[in-house]
Amino acid sequence: MKRIQAACICQTLHFLLKEDAPRASAVRQIREEVEHYKRSLERNRTQYRIVEEAEQPDGSIVVRIIKQYNQSPVGSYLD
Repeated sequence: MKRIQAACICQTLHFLLKEDAPRASAVRQIREEVEHYKRSLERNRTQYRIVEEAEQPDGSIVVRIIKQYNQSPVGSYLD
């Protein structure tokens, strides 16, 4: 028999600008979307660590994150 002792998932998320919106508005919407994503992780009690968050020259945002997979224990992944 086997059991999962620890599990995490590493993701790179690219929050893209909406093409049909004015640039300033699109950049603001992207920042709000990133904050909403972080709040949803907190609300769902998902353990996570943001490895890198970088704004791109076009205003989009790339987030590298390690987060809890399902409800599995995270072990030392987030240390």
